Amino acid sequence: MKIAIDISPLESGHKVRGVGFYVKYLKEALERYNTIHNLRFITDLEDAKGADILHVPYFDPFFRHLPFFKSLPIVLTVHDLTPIKFSAHFPVGLKGKANWQINKRIASSADAIITDSMCSSNDVKDIMGISKDRIHTVYLAPAGEFVDQITKASAKAILKKLDLPEKFMLYVGDATWNKNLPRIIEAAIKADLPIIFAGKAIANKDYDKSHPWNKDLVKAQDLIFGYKGARVLGFVSDEELRALYAVAVVLLLPSLYEGFGLPAVEAMASGCPVITSREGSLEEVGGNAVYYVDAKNTDSLADGMRDVFESDALQKQLRKSGLIQSEKFSWKKTALETIDVYEKVALRR
Repeated sequence: MKIAIDISPLESGHKVRGVGFYVKYLKEALERYNTIHNLRFITDLEDAKGADILHVPYFDPFFRHLPFFKSLPIVLTVHDLTPIKFSAHFPVGLKGKANWQINKRIASSADAIITDSMCSSNDVKDIMGISKDRIHTVYLAPAGEFVDQITKASAKAILKKLDLPEKFMLYVGDATWNKNLPRIIEAAIKADLPIIFAGKAIANKDYDKSHPWNKDLVKAQDLIFGYKGARVLGFVSDEELRALYAVAVVLLLPSLYEGFGLPAVEAMASGCPVITSREGSLEEVGGNAVYYVDAKNTDSLADGMRDVFESDALQKQLRKSGLIQSEKFSWKKTALETIDVYEKVALRR
């Protein structure tokens, strides 16, 4: 079977993490574990001609990127529908609303939808009206560098260059509403504990502060500016991120909603305890291996931070359970389950 896979995000602004992370590691895993099918990696959908199946491994509700006319079976990956589910926090203009309706209609004709979690699968079913038999949950996984843990000595050498405190909490990710950043910072201030932020968005100064999608970023930066225990690193390399996970006392991911929650899996695989919430997919991903807090309650967040930060025994327990939980996620499994979706689509033809 000939399968065309669109890897155009690797040539765009999505190259580094997020969608680019998924496309990069899916490509590598498919190349490694596929032993039967003819895979063709393309950057222009026109190059899918002659294939038996086209896989578009990303879905942007507000921008046109799907083929308007369907000429072959399509597998589409929808990572999450957070901006649609919580549209009050992610308002778009008339063009964005029109594109969502067009993209929704095109996506509804896909032969199979792959999602990152059962949570996202339910959202696709409920919001897009796609039948359950066409939706397949295929979990993501941490990159190999997080599974192959770095030594403490190597990690500390890297972090020494970054001039970080010996003990700190870590936040990795974006700064949109669902990430819950203002509450995280308020809780860290209340708990009086050091927190390090890794991620390009939080360090960004050149953005439209009046845009409603940036409301929480503006508030978060104001709070960080006034707290001496906060440090913003901005974008970090994979090697630096690996070191941060290895040394941090705890990763903070108490989001208001997630379609998967990759930093939690990366942290668990790295032996880093995780504080998170039960919102969206996070309980699905964290299982019994993480410390849960109420994402909407600053006191709950602050209490959780203190509990984990001040207890070596609890940290040890979370590290152990996290490593076990992280073994449920691997790119081999992701690749083989993705190939299984291709084969199911082929059988329906």
